[in-house]
Amino acid sequence: MIAYANHHAFSYVPPSIRAQRRDTRASNELETMGVIKPDEPYVCRVCGRRFYSNERRINHFKQIHEREQMKRLNKIESARGKKRVDMVAKYSMKMDKYKYAAKDILIPKVGYGLADELKRAGFWVRMVSDKPQAADVALRNQMVDMMDRRTVECLVLVSDDSDFVEVLKEAKLRCLKTVVVGDCNEGALKRTADAAFSWQEIMMGKAKKEAVSVVGKWKDRNVLQRLEWNYDPETEKKLYCDEIDGEKSDLELFSSDESGSLLEEEENDGQWWELEK
Repeated sequence: MIAYANHHAFSYVPPSIRAQRRDTRASNELETMGVIKPDEPYVCRVCGRRFYSNERRINHFKQIHEREQMKRLNKIESARGKKRVDMVAKYSMKMDKYKYAAKDILIPKVGYGLADELKRAGFWVRMVSDKPQAADVALRNQMVDMMDRRTVECLVLVSDDSDFVEVLKEAKLRCLKTVVVGDCNEGALKRTADAAFSWQEIMMGKAKKEAVSVVGKWKDRNVLQRLEWNYDPETEKKLYCDEIDGEKSDLELFSSDESGSLLEEEENDGQWWELEK
């Protein structure tokens, strides 16, 4: 799976995330002052230690686990060859555990962790220039190129941008399946695609249940397409010429055999102008 984005997409923080960070910061200050107390203690996901203040958990994570992570990275960077491979295998589980814990505890210095989430979801992100519509143009060209090479049978578009309507129409003309994922319920993309789901439907599992019926409809459509008669001038011309050539050869064979038999009869009976006595 491929995604296109510019530098602004990874540095931008949505208003909802900014508001959530302000609320978390205010709550941490009140907990530090002793005004409020959490219902349950905060647990460090790396070592399992419990804290009754989120600020203390953050300080603990930075002072101990963040330093340990930096030491592991420095060791891997300084190693070479087989030693480096062995060290990566040795620290892989600890590094993954640190990343999952840091995602909930630490606030990213730039953006809100979109790049890591896309990688975790299996997307390969390609960076484009910061010009307007650069990502849309690159994604549109990628989809057209894949359709030209016939490397895909189903096109899944995660977007609400109506500029991709023409690409979806082109994909349907080429008999490709089209699926759109977006939050716009009445968008032009969803009206054009074969199937459309919202993020809420995906999170609730509704899209997974409906996917079975959608795939069944696609299979039925494929069967009907195989049963349809399609007129191809080149194919029909070739079949017609083959049939004519076959009939000509049969006629020639028949005429040659018949003429040969008549000649033999004439030779045995004599000349045709000679009258019988």
